[in-house]
Amino acid sequence: MNWLDLVAYFFGGAFLTNAIPHVVAGLMGEPFQSPFAKPPGEGLSTSTVNILWGFFNLAVGYWLVCRVGDFGLRETADVAALGLGGFLMGLFLARRFGRFHGGNEPRPT
Repeated sequence: MNWLDLVAYFFGGAFLTNAIPHVVAGLMGEPFQSPFAKPPGEGLSTSTVNILWGFFNLAVGYWLVCRVGDFGLRETADVAALGLGGFLMGLFLARRFGRFHGGNEPRPT
């Protein structure tokens, strides 16, 4: 097993997890933070921008998981790397966006 494959699966999990809020917000027709807003990551982008950004994240996640190495759902290390990347990105996103959307994080002043 190549350790670089595990790194790709880790980041694949992160990209796939990051796609979720953008695609969901876009499908709901809601504005949501994106790197293209002003200020980046804090201002709101349109639902169309979020769909585009979300599907870009899905494509990168797919490429990192399905086109790098030989990802196996029955390989514990592969699934652990993917899951860890998704879990850590999920925690980051919860803290980052929770302050804007009524989560338990403090709101910016």
